Amino acid sequence: MTSRCVSACVFFSLTACLCSLVTLMMPRWLTLSTELLPTESFQLGLWETCVVQDLGVTECRPYDSLLGLPSDIRLARILMCATLGTGLIGLLFAIPGIYLVNSCRRTESFEAKRTLKMLGGIFSVVTGVLGLVPVSYVAHLTVLRFFDESVPSVVPRWEFGDALFFGWTAGGLHLAAGFLLVISCLFLQDETFSLHQSIALNRARPEQSPRRRTEYV
Repeated sequence: MTSRCVSACVFFSLTACLCSLVTLMMPRWLTLSTELLPTESFQLGLWETCVVQDLGVTECRPYDSLLGLPSDIRLARILMCATLGTGLIGLLFAIPGIYLVNSCRRTESFEAKRTLKMLGGIFSVVTGVLGLVPVSYVAHLTVLRFFDESVPSVVPRWEFGDALFFGWTAGGLHLAAGFLLVISCLFLQDETFSLHQSIALNRARPEQSPRRRTEYV
C-alpha cells in the first residue's frame, strides 16, 4: 500500500513539474481582445508579449529589460523559477522512496529512505505554496483592474489566460504529493519496525524438531 502511494506521489510531482514548466514558458498568462480590432488579440507572459491574428499568425516580442517590467510580472517570474527548482529537488528526494528502487534490505536503508521521503514531502509542500503565490497574485490584480470603476468601460481589460490554470493545477498537485509523501513516510516507519522485529525474533528462537529433542535420550 505504501509503495503505491509513493509511486502516485512521484507521478503527481512529475506532472506538477511539467505543469510548472508550461506555466513558466507559456505566453498566455493574460489575454486581451478589443472590439476595435476583432481580428487580433494580445497575450501577456512572463518573458514576452504576443499578438495573435485570426489567420493563425503569431508575433511575439521579448521584454527588453528585467527592471522595466511591472512588479507583478517580475515577482511572478522569480517565484516560478524558484518553484521549478524546488519541485525538481523534491522529485529527486521522492524517487528513492519507491520500493522498486531498493538496493539493500538493511534497517539503515529504510531509515535513509524514510528521511528522503520526508524531505521530498517538505519540498513538495513548499513548491506548491511557491507556485500558487504568483499565479493567485496575478489573478487577484487582474480581477481588481477588470472591475475598476475609475477606468472607462470602453477601455479593454486583461483577462485570465491558460497559463494561470496550469499554475493552479501544478500547485495543487505539488501540495497533494507533499502531504501524501509525509503520510506514507509515517506508515513506512511503522511497517519497517514490525517487519524487522519479527525477523529478529524468528532468528533468535529457531524451532527444533521433536526428533532432534529425543535423539540422544
